[in-house]
Amino acid sequence: MGYPTKIQQIRRQKGNQWYVNFPNALAEAMSFTKGETVEWEVDSLTALRMIRTEKPRSTPVPQTKSTKTRKR
Repeated sequence: MGYPTKIQQIRRQKGNQWYVNFPNALAEAMSFTKGETVEWEVDSLTALRMIRTEKPRSTPVPQTKSTKTRKR
């Protein structure tokens, strides 16, 4: 499933700057952190690849409550 996203352009005297925001669901699924650095690679005219420059810290998997079984 894809996530449609708009590309934004900011025009400045020194040149243009482009922004691509991605959905929170993707950021959470990838465990991104604020200020994390990524690199962009062009795969083709229709595909970009975003690569982390550092391995992400492992995030703990949420624990589920264990259910007790009744003795009969």
